[in-house]
Amino acid sequence: GMKKVVKFISQAVILLMVVSLLAGCGAASTPSSDDTSDQTAAPEEKLKVGLSFPTQREEIWVKDKVLLEQEAEKQGIELLVQVSDNDAAKQQAQCENLLSQGIEVLIVGAHDGKAAATIVEKAHEMGVKVISFERLILDSDPDVYISFDNVKVGNVQGDWFVSHVDKGNIVILSGDPLDNNAKLFKQGAMEKLQPKIDSGDYTVVMEQAVKDWQPGEAMKLMENALTANKNNIQGVLAPNDGTAGGCIQALAAQGLDGKIPITGQDAELAGLQRIVEGVQGMTVFKDSRVICKATIEAAIKLANGEDLGANNTVNNGKMDVLSILCTPTAIDESNIDEILIDGGVFVKEDIYKQ
Repeated sequence: GMKKVVKFISQAVILLMVVSLLAGCGAASTPSSDDTSDQTAAPEEKLKVGLSFPTQREEIWVKDKVLLEQEAEKQGIELLVQVSDNDAAKQQAQCENLLSQGIEVLIVGAHDGKAAATIVEKAHEMGVKVISFERLILDSDPDVYISFDNVKVGNVQGDWFVSHVDKGNIVILSGDPLDNNAKLFKQGAMEKLQPKIDSGDYTVVMEQAVKDWQPGEAMKLMENALTANKNNIQGVLAPNDGTAGGCIQALAAQGLDGKIPITGQDAELAGLQRIVEGVQGMTVFKDSRVICKATIEAAIKLANGEDLGANNTVNNGKMDVLSILCTPTAIDESNIDEILIDGGVFVKEDIYKQ
């Protein structure tokens, strides 16, 4: 009856969204043209792909792992998965283990962008293609880099910040110093903040990186900034939702939560709950469904020696790496319902806790 039709329509709308979002990924998705293959041939071996992730301690890496697994299953790919728990040496050992299992493509979400160069080298020695996922592997020659446009993520944070903080003392935090994305997020944000720093509108009272993106570290830094400035702070650039959460705890202890504009990123549930509570200003949504679909598509094309249809490059210190870059979206109280709830990403009851 009607319910079915409505459900079908909403699924069609989500599908349309995903398709149009994919178009924002710098690579057109073309259907594969191997349907004409001889059906009498022996069944082909399943394509084997390795996946090495840095952690499962942050929601974004948990979500991406599940989506990559689902997408691989949909495409009939055998996905072998390893997680290193923020340890570069362990990640290298795990990748060597994956390479020994006859994979054709290795997807690497690097813990340490520099250290992971060795992984690319070892893979290529064995004729295995490498996808640098979400974090750029430096000083090496990965076959493709697939990520959201990380400078744009910072731009989006910076735009929101300058439109909500007119002048005054500001705190600028950036992510883990070993994570190349942290540099790019900061670069993008500073493109928007620097003019107001140069003009004297903003006085930077603290500028610090947050080790391992740890909320506890961000909280300590924020406490120090509040103490040193006798609570006289007008804005906080926090690089992601976890660090924003830590800062907000420090602000809350001084009764300042919700009084000082603060940024975030990743559209984590806790961050979204803080946005509707009014204590976190914004976050940046990177639709995991889009990037994970693009990644598995790229793995298939690499294995088949097909063109990836990518038109961007990002320099990693050694070369301009072929890149597929997806577009991020700013989320605040004005569009959270429309994009995340109507878009089927989150359930309203989860975000708006009673």
